[in-house]
Amino acid sequence: MEVKCIHMGEYTLKFEDGPELGESFEQRALQELRETPERKEEALEKLRDLLRNEEDLVVPLDNETFLLSYLRPCKFYPESAFERICKFYKFRPKHPKYFGNLVPSNDKNVFQNCLLTVLPHRDQHGSRILMVEAGDKWKPKDCSLVELLRGILMILEAAILEPRTQISGAIVLVDLQGLSLHHVWQFSPGFASMLVEWVQDLIPCRIKAIHIVNQPYIFNMLFNIFKPFLREKLRNRIHFHGEDRSSLLSHIDSKFVPTQYGGDMYLPSDQGIELHRLLSLYEDKYRKTSEYGYITKQKGKKR
Repeated sequence: MEVKCIHMGEYTLKFEDGPELGESFEQRALQELRETPERKEEALEKLRDLLRNEEDLVVPLDNETFLLSYLRPCKFYPESAFERICKFYKFRPKHPKYFGNLVPSNDKNVFQNCLLTVLPHRDQHGSRILMVEAGDKWKPKDCSLVELLRGILMILEAAILEPRTQISGAIVLVDLQGLSLHHVWQFSPGFASMLVEWVQDLIPCRIKAIHIVNQPYIFNMLFNIFKPFLREKLRNRIHFHGEDRSSLLSHIDSKFVPTQYGGDMYLPSDQGIELHRLLSLYEDKYRKTSEYGYITKQKGKKR
């Protein structure tokens, strides 16, 4: 049996498959998400009932991990989780180039360009950390914006099914060293609107913070594309650090931060292919997930 992990220098990254939480995560789930065994069972049953009655929507009613991925960020209000599920599966077919056939075998290039890294340790609050290098390391002629976003979506899809990530959420570290006008031209208001809608209203994940580092002055032009679509809650979770390492470390403990950002964690810089290999071990799960959603009546219903 193949061990589902990769080595990153002296560290090891693996996605958590089991339901075990540990006392600290159980406490956080209770305090922040209202999670108790009784409330969880009641919400699961209510959500299943709501989904059974939603015409032509196919989702895995027997997959507790999937259902909890929506119930937890909605603090166990089943009606809110149901609304988010329906919205997402109506949204996804409208943007097939980003969300369609999202499986590792279809999307290797972004990982070959080593633009995305999942850090091997969670932060001090238990959040997953995704690092995106979208400055001079990103060559749009070699890796399109579509490919970059699909890679991010694929990573988040894996993380969302981790019970601890469902509870403690994720943070995103975006390195914009060397951002140029050519990079900014890749973005449009339509793309910004779509992405912000997904983050704010649809993703079944608690985005705890977005940390922007090494941004040059031209970043203001890029941020102005996104700003009109940001609500206060998300805007308050975006932190701009520039080259101020102490500012970043005031949010994330140094032992969880790579050395290039002032932290203590030394990681090789070419882990993209290894990360793709790890995601590829879950190819069957990705294929199954890609089948969820609203179907036409001609295809019939299957659950």
